[in-house]
Amino acid sequence: MKLKASIAYISAFVIGFFSTTLAAQTIKVGIATEPYPPFSVPDASGNYSGWEIDIAKAICAQAKLDCEIVATAWDGIIPALLSKKIDVVAASLSITADRKRVIDFSDKYYQSGASIIGSKNANFSSTPAELDNKIIGLQAASIHVKFAKKYYPNATIKEYQSQDEANQDLYSGRIDATQADALTLESFLNSEQGKNCCDLKGMAVNDESLLGEGIGFGLRKGNPELKEQLNNAIDAIRENGTYEQISQAYFSFNIYGE
Repeated sequence: MKLKASIAYISAFVIGFFSTTLAAQTIKVGIATEPYPPFSVPDASGNYSGWEIDIAKAICAQAKLDCEIVATAWDGIIPALLSKKIDVVAASLSITADRKRVIDFSDKYYQSGASIIGSKNANFSSTPAELDNKIIGLQAASIHVKFAKKYYPNATIKEYQSQDEANQDLYSGRIDATQADALTLESFLNSEQGKNCCDLKGMAVNDESLLGEGIGFGLRKGNPELKEQLNNAIDAIRENGTYEQISQAYFSFNIYGE
């Protein structure tokens, strides 16, 4: 009896030890270093705030994950995930077929289309034909670069490290248009600079194969437990009202989409 009790005690200790170790593991959540208002914006001290930061923290709290926010350059964020410098990408990463060949994704946590904006003084629409011979500024390594190469073959594509830099060049008249997530460009159009310079030319063609199936958390393949934790947490914060409460502070519409 004493032997059985000892074995049971040791087994319970081992299970408890490993459970505690796993629970205490820090999950490094990678966000883009570059500002992406209203999703992620750094302050003077290098601390980030915004809708996506709040949602990521809510997901971690709901899933009882010990998370650390790690800022990483946008064009290196997937390599950082694959090299285990970060464990999750929370940087408005579109779920696309190309990316799914390399990494895994959680369920979507928001979805919006891509829009095109340009100078108020320029009379053109968002159709591919009307963007012929235009200079279009795009964020490097984004889905919009590949999209533009397919749909705007006669345009000049200029790539930028951040969307904010593309917006600034549009404001300064160095490019004719920019394409990005509709929510991001709406934020710019509502800014003082955006109100003065630019307007919406229209939405981009809805090519899901390029623009994706929504925005999800990126993670390495072969990690079903973490994926399930993220998916369950997304569902939970939508059901308990946390998602809506956070979103109402930033948007006047349903950012989750259909």
